[in-house]
Amino acid sequence: MISLSSIHKQYGRQLVFVDASFQLNPGEKVGLVGPNGSGKTTLFRMITGEDEPDEGEISVPKRLTIGYFRQDVEDMRGRSVLDEAIAGSGRLGDLHHELEQLQHAMADPEQLDEMDRILERFGHVQEEYEHLGGYALEAQVREVLHGLGFEDDQIEGDAGALSGGWKIRVAMARVLLGRPDVLLMDEPTNHLDIESIIWLERYLKSYAGALLMTSHDREFMNRVVTKIAEIDSGEITVYSGNYDFYERERVIRESNQQAAFARQQAMLAKEQRFIERFKAHAAKAAQVQSRIKALDKIEKIELPKKRQAVKFEFRTPPRSGDQVVVVEQLSKAYGKRRIYGGFDLTVRRGERWAVMGRNGAGKTTLLKMIAGAASPDAGSVRIGASVTMGYFAQQSLDVLDAGLTVIEQLQKDFPQDGLGSLRTLAGAFQFSGDDVDKKIRALSGGEKSRLAMARMLYNPPNLLVLDEPTNHLDLATKEMLAEALREFEGTMIFVSHDRTFLRSLASRVLELGGESGTGREPLLYPGSYVEYVEKLGHEAPGIHA
Repeated sequence: MISLSSIHKQYGRQLVFVDASFQLNPGEKVGLVGPNGSGKTTLFRMITGEDEPDEGEISVPKRLTIGYFRQDVEDMRGRSVLDEAIAGSGRLGDLHHELEQLQHAMADPEQLDEMDRILERFGHVQEEYEHLGGYALEAQVREVLHGLGFEDDQIEGDAGALSGGWKIRVAMARVLLGRPDVLLMDEPTNHLDIESIIWLERYLKSYAGALLMTSHDREFMNRVVTKIAEIDSGEITVYSGNYDFYERERVIRESNQQAAFARQQAMLAKEQRFIERFKAHAAKAAQVQSRIKALDKIEKIELPKKRQAVKFEFRTPPRSGDQVVVVEQLSKAYGKRRIYGGFDLTVRRGERWAVMGRNGAGKTTLLKMIAGAASPDAGSVRIGASVTMGYFAQQSLDVLDAGLTVIEQLQKDFPQDGLGSLRTLAGAFQFSGDDVDKKIRALSGGEKSRLAMARMLYNPPNLLVLDEPTNHLDLATKEMLAEALREFEGTMIFVSHDRTFLRSLASRVLELGGESGTGREPLLYPGSYVEYVEKLGHEAPGIHA
């Protein structure tokens, strides 16, 4: 279907691909992995024709349709969410919008002279639209938009008024509704909640076309892909299996490569000793020359590159009282929409509460009220004795000083600590080498999130309130963070859509209903997330296995 043969690509001094080859076959679901800057986006751009290799050949059949979902979105002003999504439906979308224009023209008195032409054109367009199944289109579009978390009032509303995260969901709906032969998806789960992720998982698993995607969500990759293509050091290596299989297989391959390297080094040393010993002996000259030529022809085995995440160890937080947060008769509404009504919750020392619920159920609102960033309409939120709180939300990024570098920000925050300790902290959150000298204004959203998290956890409080702490984090940083938080001796209340993170950390689950959620009262489950899923039979509110 799509093949890349002996690709070379270089940006300045950076070699991205060196004699790399890869093939995507019909119906395959492939996960694309590799370190930041390894060339994943470049590969997407070369497949779509937005970029070209310096050398090598890319073969894409002419009639093949390709849908490319990426994180940047275009202006959507002036169209409803429904119309914007329909625009992605290829020929059907074009016909749908032309029918609307023709209907407006038929009702326009100023176009009476053109009515015969308009009616004739309307008949042709309507016939083709009906033949292609157009009258089922709106229902299909609504189904996809509902799956991605949109409510009916949002679907009818102006797409241009949406936040960036919701616009990205509209862009995804457009790509999915185009039903291309090949889907290229760059981090599709970044702005989705767990319900939408599970819906997308099912959609992609049943999708008839081929899929090539990047994702920092291990669980999502495991459930969707059947192959992994790893980009590293300019090469593309394909593993047949999901992400967990790839990780196990890579360890085995690296171990075998290390053993082969050791064997070859021993052989080379032995041959070199023979050459050194007999190079001055005339009787052995032919043998020496023969061995020198043989060594020159041997393809040298290289040691596998070590990819080690720096381990981050928490300092022990001060001990709090037994009751950390006490919520009593909490009520909160936004206009006519009631989020909480007479809600009670007690969080005790050492508990780790995962807060779950559909969009609008009140997850972020609850965390804001606990953190003091929002006030209840009635009732109270009381923080217990000797509690020190760390609150992480996307707004946490606003407190960073844009004019400082990463290391300067850490030195400003922790003036008593040595440069070595702060570099270790930065390294644990994937700021290595020259990364620490980047200006904060030049950091990506994910890099800012990592820096904000590093600042909060260096001298940890005994209560962590975390709203989507894994957003934009790569797999290595997520796993480091989950491992560090498992060792954390304080109390946690968090919202996350990452199921690996939820399984690792949650010892209690709060499932919110709310007016936009399941429509029932909050459920306080007194066990882990794993036990919650086993007991209730679903991974997220309203999503049944």
